[in-house]
Amino acid sequence: MADYKDIVGTAVRNNAGNLSDDQKNQIFYDSTNVDFKYRIANVTTAAWASGGSMNTGRPFVRGAGIQTAAIFFGGNEPPDFTRSGKTELYNGSSFSETGDMNTGRQQHSGTVGSSTSALAFGGEYPGNTYSAINESWNGSSWTEVADLNAARYVHGGAGTDSTSALAFTGAGDPGASDIALNESWNGSAWTEVADVNSKRSNPGSAGASNTAALLFGGYSEDDTAQSAKTESWNGSAWTEVGDLNTARSSAGSAGLIYTNALMFGGSPYTNITETWNGTSWSETADLSVSRQNLSGAGTNSAGLAAGGRTNSTTPSNSTEEFTGAGLAIGAWTTGVAVNVARSQGGGAGTREAALFFAGYGPSDGSTLNEVFNGTSWTESADLNTARWEIGGAGTSTSALGAGGRTPASPSVSPAVESWNGSSWTETTDLGTPRKNGTMTGTDNEATLYFGGNVGTPSKNTETESWNGSAWTEVSDLNTARDASGGAGSSNTLALAFGGSANPSSYPTATELYNGSSWTEVNDLNTGRAVNAGMGDTTAALFAGGYRNPPSGNIANVEDWNGASWVEVADLSAARANHVATGTSTAGFVISGNNPPGRVTSTEEWSGSSVTTKVLTD
Repeated sequence: MADYKDIVGTAVRNNAGNLSDDQKNQIFYDSTNVDFKYRIANVTTAAWASGGSMNTGRPFVRGAGIQTAAIFFGGNEPPDFTRSGKTELYNGSSFSETGDMNTGRQQHSGTVGSSTSALAFGGEYPGNTYSAINESWNGSSWTEVADLNAARYVHGGAGTDSTSALAFTGAGDPGASDIALNESWNGSAWTEVADVNSKRSNPGSAGASNTAALLFGGYSEDDTAQSAKTESWNGSAWTEVGDLNTARSSAGSAGLIYTNALMFGGSPYTNITETWNGTSWSETADLSVSRQNLSGAGTNSAGLAAGGRTNSTTPSNSTEEFTGAGLAIGAWTTGVAVNVARSQGGGAGTREAALFFAGYGPSDGSTLNEVFNGTSWTESADLNTARWEIGGAGTSTSALGAGGRTPASPSVSPAVESWNGSSWTETTDLGTPRKNGTMTGTDNEATLYFGGNVGTPSKNTETESWNGSAWTEVSDLNTARDASGGAGSSNTLALAFGGSANPSSYPTATELYNGSSWTEVNDLNTGRAVNAGMGDTTAALFAGGYRNPPSGNIANVEDWNGASWVEVADLSAARANHVATGTSTAGFVISGNNPPGRVTSTEEWSGSSVTTKVLTD
């Protein structure tokens, strides 16, 4: 059988353009750009970095939530080490004090999953009294609910919110040995379920429900040695799994799912950190400062360590943020400039094949249409109606432009034009004339147009669905806004985020459309206006934007993973009123405003963690 070299004339793979993002660590020949290239996977190194300081540093505190939205409660409060009820919220950069627990205590446990819905149960308060008290957090205050069946402290806990939790092992009455009891919480009552295999105190724990949890480390039942044992809970029984590399107790722990956990610090005073991948523990980057009796939040790729003590008398108020080793989160590089700078235009397509049409500049409204083929921009057939603040969606060969603002009267237009790859054709108007609305969809046959402005200052909630020939009004947005970001692959799946609302606000609200209604999901970290979203409902990117002075244009970029937003690498230059096309792993930001005026520059996003290099002589 002929080999590859015999067939194509070279031993190196021939490909028209770059290989796809899932093909890496190989050399190939790009016949389009006439270059030999190689693709490599970028890897980041695990590391701890300093976070914002707690207002009150204390050991034996408990934490829940994620790295950018966490809650820490209770503990042993200096200077006289009283049992604390203090509660502090962390927003990713700083702590703020909020409503105290009803019963101050230390060495308690709780759910791990949320800063807005958590549970605190058990613990110890003055007089060596061990508690069965259970309190529920609703995002603003604590309420006492049904007690544990067995009072205990220095125990483990798991659960995603205040409705589903697990309390396991720990110490019972003073002087008594550790207990193996395991209790399950269903939102109203605790029920005893199967015991742990190895009793212990001060263990680490992870897990997002009462049916899937992890127990690791701690102090052994006979109080003679630190434990390395790990046990996994499947909803009916505990099973021993891979041991820690370093036995210890009183460590911090994190993990929203039982197959993804982090353990750090611990007794005797150490800075050792280990990550759990569902099968085994691996040692990774150490904490900056050795400490024990600390707490944690987050995951084994984005964890948070807080509180504890660095010696027998010194409490700590410092936090450290953990970034796990893995593929790089991506970066922006300079792209090919457009021919004519414009703001508030429309866009469609991908990073390698894009369309940029209409916009403001060089006159009030433009009909200009430019097509990008991966290497250069070419002016193609113009639109029929000059406008800016236009919505756009589709591909470089099948796109739709709708609504907008025109120099003529009336200034708000319902006009819709369809692009077939060579020309624009006027088609059925929007039901409601609007400007600065958002469009999603991957062709000119199935798109969604939502929000917008029917005439200053009236922001709009209306949503219209396009089937290739007509617009149909469907369910309204929950939050009226214009200039929002959008992502989505059809007229039945879409995401709306950010934008500008009345009166002069920039909502962080994110809404998901499922084909029949909009539902609010997790918010952005930074609210802003600009129709510059890319991707779909499970993987999206929101790049740049505008907030009223003093912020003005911003360079912030956030990545949506289908459940929450995470800040990633900023744009090289802050900009607003630009166009965005592509996906969350291969994005494109085009033209727009970067004071003092409009720019022709573009930026390309590579979030795939794969870099393409050209082999040079």
